[in-house]
Amino acid sequence: MTWPALPARAGYLALKNPKRRNALSLAVLRELRDQLLAYNTSPVDGKLRILPPFKPGILDELESAAKHKDSKASEEYGWLLDSVEWQRHRKGLPNVVVLRSEGPVFCSGHDLGELRTLSHDEVKETFRLCGEIMSLIRRSPAPVIGVIQGLATAAGAQLALTTDLPIACAGTQFRLPGATIGLPCTSPSTAVSRRLGHAFTYRMLVLAEPVRADQVPGGAVDTVADEAALEARVERIVKQLSENTAAQPQALGKWAYWTQLSLNGQQSGGDGYEDAVQWAGRVMALHAQADDAREGMNAFFEKRTPEWKL
Repeated sequence: MTWPALPARAGYLALKNPKRRNALSLAVLRELRDQLLAYNTSPVDGKLRILPPFKPGILDELESAAKHKDSKASEEYGWLLDSVEWQRHRKGLPNVVVLRSEGPVFCSGHDLGELRTLSHDEVKETFRLCGEIMSLIRRSPAPVIGVIQGLATAAGAQLALTTDLPIACAGTQFRLPGATIGLPCTSPSTAVSRRLGHAFTYRMLVLAEPVRADQVPGGAVDTVADEAALEARVERIVKQLSENTAAQPQALGKWAYWTQLSLNGQQSGGDGYEDAVQWAGRVMALHAQADDAREGMNAFFEKRTPEWKL
């Protein structure tokens, strides 16, 4: 791989299948899964330490963990709340992950040549693994940057748009082409719809037409003019997240952001805003107790650069 060297607290998540348009064969999916597991396995106890499920009720356990350091909740979630525990369980692991591939195609989706030869159980394993990878990216404590250097189609579009921060040249294309072969991109559309919206994604699903990165709604993809600008943008973001941002609060903030979106008004009615703002206030109170938050506030008033516990 000829990608630029990364700072010490950053790591590549490599999609290595350029001869087959970076298709997601079983072997490639297994390798991606193994890389993600390695980036999120504690060197202290060998346990997988990813963000909790995006369920609002888990906040009760997080608050309990913060109050009672010797509790079961603290054993489960202390690494996410306490900077000392974070450093122990994340020692040697990246604070930011950069997903990349090589060649003119970022990812062509599932390997159809392989898929049509597999048994039903192997096909189910292929799609199960794909779903597991998407979940590991979503629940990665370290933000995942997606460097989309070429066409992202079908499950490749799903992979690209599952990353926390997808970046692409303005003309880079995304496509859900399954309808053209009688296999609509049902699974890929789960990620695409959550990133681009339901109506826009359904049009992509039904018509199977490509869309450019600068055509997707809401700035969902960070777009730049050309390849040189792409590399420069990636370098700036990686440096910001690996060296100038407190990693433990960033992880808790990621969990809280995606969780509050599920508060849709079932409790208090309306669009869920009242539920979400009350719930998010509790999260910020939890945030405010953290060492890095106190350091940030002190640095603000002392007019100095904060010194994070990276």
